Amino acid sequence: MSGKKVVEAAAKSASAARKVIDWEGMGKLLVSDEAKKEFVSLRRAFDEVNHELETKFSQEPEPIDWEYYRKGIGSRLVDMYKEAFDKVEIPKYVDNVTPEYKPKFDALLAEFKEAEEQSLKESERLEKEIAEVREMKQKISTMTAEDYFAKHPELKKKFDDEIRNDYWGY
Repeated sequence: MSGKKVVEAAAKSASAARKVIDWEGMGKLLVSDEAKKEFVSLRRAFDEVNHELETKFSQEPEPIDWEYYRKGIGSRLVDMYKEAFDKVEIPKYVDNVTPEYKPKFDALLAEFKEAEEQSLKESERLEKEIAEVREMKQKISTMTAEDYFAKHPELKKKFDDEIRNDYWGY
């Protein structure tokens, strides 16, 4: 694979990686400070690696000035090196790792999506409960027993049953 093809492949994978990762969306899902710190360090490391890939490997190497070395060293030795250099083949990278871990990653991703949905449902339920408790807290000083029992009929039924059965709690 020529240097130009390596550069193109690295640039293509780097741009694809940038498009796929929703850093802001993932950051919003984190709750604890420790998780946020770890996430920031992960993103920083990812950005550093991406930057290095884009800068180091996106530049085409300067061609060797064989004539310059022929003048200084001698043509016979330089010709030997040039011949050896021209025979060097950079092997094409074959990705054997991604196919092995892609299904595992996809399964984890699906599991995380399901957990996210459950978490959002639970969060919504808790928000409603918090709103009810706040409302109750504001009204508690002026609320009558009838008002409370209107909101909680199961408690009224329980108390009525206890009174009817002459059970006074002792």
